[in-house]
Amino acid sequence: MSSLSRELVFLILQFLDEEKFKETVHKLEQESGFFFNMKHFEDQVQAGEWDEVERYLCGFTKVEDNRYSMKIFFEIRKQKYLEALDRHDRAKAVEILVKDLKVFASFNEDLFKEITQLLTLENFRQNEQLSKYGDTKSARNIMLLELKKLIEANPLFRDKLTFPPFKTSRLRTLINQSLNWQHQLCKNPRSNPDIKTLFTDHTCTPNNGARPPPTNSPLVGPIPKAGAFPPIGAHSPFQPVVSPSASAIAGWMSSTNPSLPHAAVAAGPPGLVQPPNAAAAFLKHPRTPTSAPGMEYQSADSEHLMKRMRTGPSDEVSFSGATHPPNIYSQDDLPKTVVRTLTQGSNVMSMDFHPQQQTILLVGTNVGDIAIWEVGSRDKLAYKTFKVWDVTACSMPLQTALMKDAAISVNRCIWGPDGSILGVAFSKHIVQIYTYNPTGELRQHLEIDAHIGGVNDIAFSHPNKQLCIITCGDDKTIKVWDAVGGRRQYIFEGHEAPVYSVCPHHKEAIQFIFSTAIDGKIKAWLYDCLGSRVDYDAPGHWCTTMAYSADGTRLFSCGTSKEGDSHLVEWNESEGAIKRTYSGFRKHSLGVVQFDTTRNRFLAAGDEFQIKFWEMDNTNILTTTDADGGLPASPRLRFNKEGSLLAVTTSDNGIKILANTDGQRLIRMLESRAFEGSRGPSEPINTKPQIVNALAAATNVSAPLAASLERSDRIPPPVSMSSLQATMDSSRTADIKPRISDDVDKTKSWKLSDIVDSAQLKALRLSDPLSSGKIVRLIYTNSGLAVLALASNAVHKLWKWQRTDRNPSGKSTASVAPQLWQPNSGTPMTNDISESNPAEESAACIALSKNDSYVMSASGGKVSLFNMMTFKVMTTFMPPPPAATFLAFHPQDNNIIAIGMDDSTIQIYNVRIDEVKIKLKGHQKRITGLAFSQAMNVLVSSGADAHLCVWSIDGWEKKKSRFIQAPPGRSASLVGETKVQFHNDQAHLLVVHESQIAIYDSKLECLRSWSPRDALSAPISSAIYSCDGLLVYTGFCDGAVGVFDADSLRLRCRIAPTSYIPPSVSSNNSVYPLVIAAHPSEPNQIALGMSDGAVHVVEPPDGESKWGAPPPQDNGTLPSLPSNAALSSQASEPPTR
Repeated sequence: MSSLSRELVFLILQFLDEEKFKETVHKLEQESGFFFNMKHFEDQVQAGEWDEVERYLCGFTKVEDNRYSMKIFFEIRKQKYLEALDRHDRAKAVEILVKDLKVFASFNEDLFKEITQLLTLENFRQNEQLSKYGDTKSARNIMLLELKKLIEANPLFRDKLTFPPFKTSRLRTLINQSLNWQHQLCKNPRSNPDIKTLFTDHTCTPNNGARPPPTNSPLVGPIPKAGAFPPIGAHSPFQPVVSPSASAIAGWMSSTNPSLPHAAVAAGPPGLVQPPNAAAAFLKHPRTPTSAPGMEYQSADSEHLMKRMRTGPSDEVSFSGATHPPNIYSQDDLPKTVVRTLTQGSNVMSMDFHPQQQTILLVGTNVGDIAIWEVGSRDKLAYKTFKVWDVTACSMPLQTALMKDAAISVNRCIWGPDGSILGVAFSKHIVQIYTYNPTGELRQHLEIDAHIGGVNDIAFSHPNKQLCIITCGDDKTIKVWDAVGGRRQYIFEGHEAPVYSVCPHHKEAIQFIFSTAIDGKIKAWLYDCLGSRVDYDAPGHWCTTMAYSADGTRLFSCGTSKEGDSHLVEWNESEGAIKRTYSGFRKHSLGVVQFDTTRNRFLAAGDEFQIKFWEMDNTNILTTTDADGGLPASPRLRFNKEGSLLAVTTSDNGIKILANTDGQRLIRMLESRAFEGSRGPSEPINTKPQIVNALAAATNVSAPLAASLERSDRIPPPVSMSSLQATMDSSRTADIKPRISDDVDKTKSWKLSDIVDSAQLKALRLSDPLSSGKIVRLIYTNSGLAVLALASNAVHKLWKWQRTDRNPSGKSTASVAPQLWQPNSGTPMTNDISESNPAEESAACIALSKNDSYVMSASGGKVSLFNMMTFKVMTTFMPPPPAATFLAFHPQDNNIIAIGMDDSTIQIYNVRIDEVKIKLKGHQKRITGLAFSQAMNVLVSSGADAHLCVWSIDGWEKKKSRFIQAPPGRSASLVGETKVQFHNDQAHLLVVHESQIAIYDSKLECLRSWSPRDALSAPISSAIYSCDGLLVYTGFCDGAVGVFDADSLRLRCRIAPTSYIPPSVSSNNSVYPLVIAAHPSEPNQIALGMSDGAVHVVEPPDGESKWGAPPPQDNGTLPSLPSNAALSSQASEPPTR
C-alpha cells in the first residue's frame, strides 16, 4: 500500500471518529493495522472484555511474532485465568488453561506447570509470587502498566502508537477544495452551486434550464480534474516513501558496541540504520520487557522492518548514526618490526590470535594441521594433524570424498569468544571443535558433518545467550549449530553460489548474520525462517570478507574479483552504499587479498608481496612494509586484540610476527620472565615460558602439553598422503618435550599455596540460630543467589543474598551475609522420615529444578517435591522400602527422574504419570551417585560397592561396568560411598571415593588419580568440579580442603581448617566438610557443609581472583621443595594396569 493510501486510512479514521462511528473506527484500526488505539485498548482491558482485547491485538501482532508479543498475550491470558480462579470458576479456569495458556508450555514448561499447580490451591494467593494480588480492578490496572511498556518496546507497534498530527475534519476540507476546483472549471458557474453528490464530478446546471452538455462531448472535451481528489498514488512527485522506522534495528549505529576480537560484525546491515533523530526517539522506549519467570524468547522484527530491509537504499537523505572523531595516530602505532619467525612446515591458510592471551596464535594449514603457538617463546603449545574422529558417524558423501582424495585443508580456524574453545573449518564437509585448556591442552569436543563440499568459514555467536557455531559452505547454505551438543538449530538458504564467509553480530536483543557468496552477493539473516533481509552486491563480485572496527561502529569489506582487481571499502550503514574506497592495490592481484582492522584506526591488507596500511579516514595508503622480505604475493595477516602484534604468512611455509613498541616490550617481558635473560636465536627452542597477559603482571603459568596425549595425536592418520608424512616428520623438531633441567628451574620458582590463616582467604559462616545435625547435602541454586542445605534431621535451610550497595548483583559472596529465609508459616521444608530408620542414619538426597522453582528431596522416607517459593510440599511419592538414596533429573525431560535406591537398584520414574518405567540392576550395594551425559546419551551410576555402571538413555541397557581401582599400597578391594560427576565436556568423569579422586574417560578407563598422603592424608569426604571445569575441590575428614588442577589432579592449594573454622570450633578435630558445593558461575567460590551443622562460604582474598597457581608439569618426578616438603609431591598417579 502506498503512503498516500495509508494516509487516506488515517483521514477516514478521523472522519469516522468525528461522526461517532466508534465500533467502525476500532474495526478499521484493527483491520488496517496502521494505528493502535491505546485508549480503546485500556478501556477494553479495564472492562475485562478479553475476547475483544485479543481480537483487537491480532490486527497488529500474533502470539508467536516475538518475545514482546508473546509476553503481552501471556499477561492477558494469565489475568483472565487468575480472575476465573478468584471467582472459584474452576471449569472456566481449566478451559483457559487448556485453550489459551497451553501454547506457552512449549516455550517454558516449568512455568506452565507452576500455573497449573494454582488449580490445586484453595486461594492462588498462597503462591508467594501472587501473594500481593489485590482485587480485580487493581490487578487489571497493574497489568495495564506492564502491557503499555511491552507494547511501546515491541518493534511491531512502535510506529503505530501515535496518530499523525493534522487539522480536524481534514477529509471534509480536501473534498471541499476538490469541489471548489471543479466549480471553477464549470462552463456556466453559478454563484450558489447546489452540490448534490460526490459520486460524479461537479458541474453547474445552466441558468436557462438547458441540459448541460455531456462530459464526453467531443465539442467540449474532457473536463480537467487537476484539482479533484486524485487516484491514490497517481501523483508522480509523491512516490511511496519509506518512513523512518523505530523498529528494533533502528539506531544500531548510534551507540557503540564493543565486539569480539576480529568478530565479523558489530553494527547493522547496510541500509538498516535510521537518521540520528529517529534513533534517539527510539532509544527513549524501553528495550526489554519486565521479567516473567524463566521466559526468554528470540525477537522477531516487524513487517515494516522486513520491507525496509528488502527495498534496499532509498532516495531519502539520511545520515549515519555514528560519528567518528578524527583519529590521532602515529605510524609508530603500527606493528612493522619483525620480532619472530616461526616455521610451520606447511602453507598457512588461516590464523587467529587468542582473545585474551595476546601472544597465543592459532594456525591452520593446507594439509589439515592446526597448531597453537606461543609467539613470544616460539613454542608450539599444541599440534594436531587432521583425522576424522569418528568415521562411522560420517555421511556417505564425506566418506566417498575422503576415499577419492585424502588431501584436506583448513579453510578457517577461529577462537571462541573467551578463548576456551576453538573451531576449525575444513575443505571437505566437516567442522571440528576443540576445548582449550590454559595449560595448552586441546581436547576433542565436537565433530560436525556440516556441509556438502567445503566448509568455507566458521564463527561463534550468542543467540538467546547460548553459544552457537555458524558455518557456511559450498552447498550454498549457512547453518547454526548448538556449541554444546552439535545439534543444528537453523539453516539459511537463499544464496545462488557457494557461501564464502559469515559475519555474526548482536545488538541488544537483535541477532543477525551477514554472509557473502562467490557471486558477490551480500545477504543478512535473522535467527528465524523468514529468509534474507538484504541483498547487495559486493565490489568485485567474487570472494569478499566483511569486518568491523574494534568498537563496532564502522563496517569494512575486502574482496578480489576473478580478474584480480581488489577492493577495500567502507560502507555507509544507513544507505547500504559504499562510503569510501581505499586506493593502492596492484592492478591484478595474485590471489585473494586478505585484510584486518585494528585499534579503530588502521586497516591492513596483504598485496604485492608486502603489507599495506591505511588510516581509516584516508583512502590513500599510509605506509607499507615487506617484513624483511619472503612474503607471498597476497600474504594472510592477523592482528592481536591490542593491535601490538601482527602475524603474516611467508612464502616458505612460515609465519612472521611483527610488533610495534608495545609488542616489542611484551616480547621482551616474556623472555626475561621465562629465562631470566636473553637467548640467542640459534639456541634450541624447547622450553615453554609462562603465558602473560599484556595488561597484567606476569604470573607463573606453565603451558606444556600432556606428552602422552599429544604424542598419540601426532601420528599421521591412515588416509594421509606421503607428503603429509614427510611434513610431519620434519615438523616434530619443534614439538619435542621440554628439558627436565628447565622444568626444575620452573619448579623452583613455583610455591604451593598453603592457606592456614583467616587473613589468607574470605570465609563466611552462614548464620543459623537453629543449627542442629550434620549438613549432608548442599547445593547452590542455579541462579547463584542462594544456598540450599539439607541437614541430617531432614530439615532444609535456604540462605538468600539480597541486592545491596555492597552486593549490587545479589549473588552469593563471602563478603556479605545472606538471610536465612523462612516461609510466613514458619514451618521449614522437612522431608518425610521412615518410622523404622531414623533420619540421621538414612541416606539423604536432593535435586533442584533448572529454574530453581522446585526441589526434590528425600531423607529415608518418601520422596518429596517442594515449591521453593512457599516451602510447601507439592506431592510425595516412592514410599520405602526401598528408600531413595540419590536423585538426578533427566537432561532432556524434567518429568523423568533417575532415583537410586538403597536396595542397589535404579528406578527410572515418570513424575507426570506416577509410574516407574524401568528398574536398572547392576550394583550390589546402595546407589550413591548418578550422573547424566547428554552428549554421550548415557547415565553413569556408582554405588557403595565402589562399582561404576554405564547405562544407555535410549534403551536403558547396561553398556559397561567396572570397579574403581584401589590406590597403590592398598590391596583389599574397595567399598564405601562413591560419587560421580561429569565434566563440562560431558565426556570425562570425576569419581570420588574416600581413598581417591580419579578422572575416567567415556570408556570407563582411569586416566589419572590422586590418593591422600602427606599433608592431606585424611580420608576424602567430598569432591566436586568448579563450574568452569578447571578445578576440583576436595574435602577431607580432618577439615582440610584441597584445590586441584582438574586436568592433572595436581594440588594447587591447601586450605587448612584453621583458616575458615573459628578457633572455638576448630579445637574439635571431628569437625570437617561432609559436602562441598561449587558456585554455578564463580569458579573460585565454594560452600562447605560441615559435620557440626554449619555452612561456610569460602573465596580467595580480595586482590586475588584464583586459588594458588597452576602447578608445573614435569617429565618425571618433581624434586622436593625444601620450603614445603610435606606438600611438594602431590602429583597424581598414572592408572595401574
